[in-house]
Formats: sequence, C-alpha cells, structure tokens
Amino acid sequence: MPLTAPDFDRYFEPGHTFTYESGESGTLAVAVAGELWLPSGRVTACDPFVSLGGGWAAPFTVQVAPGRYRAETAVATLTTPGADPGGPPHLRTAAARLVIRDAATETWEMAVTEGQDVSGLVEDDAYFGYGVDAGTGSFYDPAADGSFPDCEGDEGPLWDAFEQAGHGPGPHLVTGEHGHNLVAFGSGWGDGHYPTWVGRDADGRVTCFVTDFFVVPTPQDDPA
Repeated sequence: MPLTAPDFDRYFEPGHTFTYESGESGTLAVAVAGELWLPSGRVTACDPFVSLGGGWAAPFTVQVAPGRYRAETAVATLTTPGADPGGPPHLRTAAARLVIRDAATETWEMAVTEGQDVSGLVEDDAYFGYGVDAGTGSFYDPAADGSFPDCEGDEGPLWDAFEQAGHGPGPHLVTGEHGHNLVAFGSGWGDGHYPTWVGRDADGRVTCFVTDFFVVPTPQDDPA
C-alpha cells in the first residue's frame, strides 16, 4: 500500500527527541522563514537549483485562497555519542511546512500534481514526490517561476542566501522580481526523492503542506 503520513505534530514540537539505531540522537527545533506569497493560491515544491525558472515543476492539484502564509522548517540537531561537544552543530532539515491556517490537522493526503493518481501506487510505501539533485527543496507559487532570472548555478539571490549562511539548512525566504518570493531549505540528508503531504482540519479545510525529508525515524524504528 502507499506510504502513509507520519505524526508531523512531533516534527514541529520544539524539544522533541529521537534516537537512531546507531545511537546518534536528534533534537528538533522550529525555524520560521517568514511569509510566502501565493498570488494564485497554488503551491509548487521542488529543488529550486534544478527546476526554478524552467517551468518544469508542476504545482499541486490542491489549491488554497491567494494570500501570504507562514513558512517554517523542523530542524534536527544531531548528536553522535562521544563527539566533541564544542564542535559545530550537525543540523538537518527534517521537514518543511507551509502553514495555511493554525488549526489542528485531522487528516493527511499525499500532495499530487496533475496526472498523478495515488490509487495507482501498489507497491509498499510507494509515494509521489519531487527529486532533489542539489540538496535543496522549496515552496513557491508557480506565478513566481520566472521571477528569478539571475538564479543559475552558483549565482543569484538563491545561492547568495545559502552562501551567506554558511550553506546551512536554512530556511531562507528569497525575493525575486515583481514582489514574488520563495522559501528554500536544505533537503534532509541531501539528494533524493521526497513526498509532500496536505493536512486538513476536521471540516476538510487545508491546514498546511508538509514535505518530509526522512530524517525523523518512524516510531517503530525509534528506540527512544
């Protein structure tokens, strides 16, 4: 059966801890990027260093009211037993969230783009997601796709945001032309293929979009 959503509440619970089988442990904190502008109410998630500006990343089929929404990430600080406590922190983005309304999420559904059908996922833990080839993920409105003409390779405001932060996990709110912006962040362990989920409240209204980067182990895999 298809992949099911994990308990994202614990991802965004500051101070939540987990432990890997290796003995390495993690502590989660929430980092707020700012407000992402969705002029069309549509949401695109992709590796911006690969797909931004090319029109290659399709938006999700679920839409929300146009507006500005809080973007944030769950950042894990990882600790290895016996490591130098005075060394630089090992930080990884566990998940990225675009908050549509501050209400409890009751149900989750896999975010899909046009032509993707979850009922066709027959293998265990199969999912739709976006590919990462530059260690970075993002959220933005597709209307902003052409608003970052200077973002090519290691040039432009997107690259500058990560470079000025020492290439840490972010998140970074980057502004382009015509007032458009995007939020970008490190993609967990780096390159891979990552799912996004749509949360809904008890009345079926969208509460958030969350991309999971598979940093937090599932409860059955977490010895903590």
